[in-house]
Amino acid sequence: MKSLRLIFALAFLCSIMACSNREIVFEWGDTDIHYEQGVPPVELTGQAFRYKVWRGEKAFAQAVLWTPADLSNLRVWPSNLYSGFKAIGSRHASAGFVHYVMADVLNEGYRQCGARKPGQFDSLLVADRVGGKRLKELKAGNCQPIWVTIDVPRNAKPGIYKGRLNVRCRELGRRSIPFEIEVVDKVLPEAKDWKFHLDLWQNPYSVARYHDVELWSEEHFELMRPLMTKLAQAGQKVITTTILERPWNGQTQDAYGSMVRKIRQADGKMKYDYTIFNKWVEFMMEVGIDDYISCYSMIPWRLSFDYIDEATGETCWIEATPQSNEYKLYWGEFLGDFAMHLREKGWFEKTMIAMDERPADAMQAAFEVIFNADPDFKVSLAGNWHPEIERNLHDYCVGFRHDFPSDIRQQRSAEGKVSTWYTCCAERFPNTFVVSPLDEAVWIPWRTLAAGFDGYLRWAFNHWTINPVADARFRKWPAGDCYCIYPNAESSLRFDRMVEGIQDYEKALILMEEWKKNGEEGKLAVLDQALKTFTFENIEAEGAGPAVHKAKAALQQ
Repeated sequence: MKSLRLIFALAFLCSIMACSNREIVFEWGDTDIHYEQGVPPVELTGQAFRYKVWRGEKAFAQAVLWTPADLSNLRVWPSNLYSGFKAIGSRHASAGFVHYVMADVLNEGYRQCGARKPGQFDSLLVADRVGGKRLKELKAGNCQPIWVTIDVPRNAKPGIYKGRLNVRCRELGRRSIPFEIEVVDKVLPEAKDWKFHLDLWQNPYSVARYHDVELWSEEHFELMRPLMTKLAQAGQKVITTTILERPWNGQTQDAYGSMVRKIRQADGKMKYDYTIFNKWVEFMMEVGIDDYISCYSMIPWRLSFDYIDEATGETCWIEATPQSNEYKLYWGEFLGDFAMHLREKGWFEKTMIAMDERPADAMQAAFEVIFNADPDFKVSLAGNWHPEIERNLHDYCVGFRHDFPSDIRQQRSAEGKVSTWYTCCAERFPNTFVVSPLDEAVWIPWRTLAAGFDGYLRWAFNHWTINPVADARFRKWPAGDCYCIYPNAESSLRFDRMVEGIQDYEKALILMEEWKKNGEEGKLAVLDQALKTFTFENIEAEGAGPAVHKAKAALQQ
């Protein structure tokens, strides 16, 4: 027994000695880099938060830990930050170990959209999921990124604040590296007041399936609360709702149901149950998302329309084209009742009957039904540019690289309408796939400003795969195309970088107004030149980094 204890003691001593040599790396890295798991880190910066931050802004940094020996029971935490006698408490800072998830390799022969077979494309592990402050083990030779967020209080006093990022484990004891941020005398508005029109579609059905809880139960809503609160804190403007079963024909792991029950009674008359719709909308408004309600979809990908037979309780389907009388009767009766319900709830003015990627002739047929039911309904479309239907759309979102004339966007803005753009599986770049360069997530909001759009849409906030925390690959699209947030409201590097870009957008709007008021034409010119670099040709030729760095520098004038 004594000899066994001696062996254990010697092994522990050897591990400490191995971890005490010069090969240990604990240093600040670059937020643009996905550090590879089995590769010693390079391109370390030696400092964190390389830009000035405003009060009310979230600042992000990435540290990297690498050792030649196994480590166990790791914990990471940031300290308080001090600027003389001024302080930003550690409750405004967080640090989490970044976890690696399985993703696809976007090689030259990669088909981004459409079904794929298991193993058809090469895979790799990519640092993406921001986990908690504890890590059970770190294997020798592996790289461990650490993601740090400082949520600068709005009442923070300007100054240079210094703190330390700490890591502790059994083998290393405690180690720390210094960091500092410069808080300037400017305030970023609260996220609910941001101008950027963010529209990331939510999927409550994924949450119920992943956590194995009853759909629309109290437990289900409580599990969604931190998730949707994080979305609200990113400036989300739109609540995603469904008024039809399977509006996208079940293209995700968890198909959408209808949040409205359409019931055909024995006498043939229809009645409508809005219980779930009301609960979902009220919940989302409670967490802080209340600008718009998008209702999908009058033109589903499969032209089948559900109702419940009250006598049998079974779901039945009607097949109808948008030009048919059956279609007009089905939707006309519902929309008239829906309009009355929305007005009773005080939601009519913020509700949009929403469609995506539908042809112009189908949209025109839908307009006839919608405006016959209530001429004041708002309608939205995410899809191709169709000049013949633009006037009827309150919210028009076009795909990246599709035409959307600037004079029409300006006119729409004057009329209080919304004009946005989107990316999906079709865009190799810019995008927010797991393997996408992280600066592309920042590039997207900047391009929104440069191109004169109001905001950005993406179809997937949380369409989770079977095991999203470990494997982001999906049967139809590149890894990460389906979601940018993880269960239990764990963030991703790409989601946080998009938030960073949205903050830049807001800061640029504020500074442009200030510079115009003060006649600072030189500063405006520098920013304008930077904005001109946000083109497809530039991102194709040199990546997102040069444009993003130039634009950020323009904000520091």
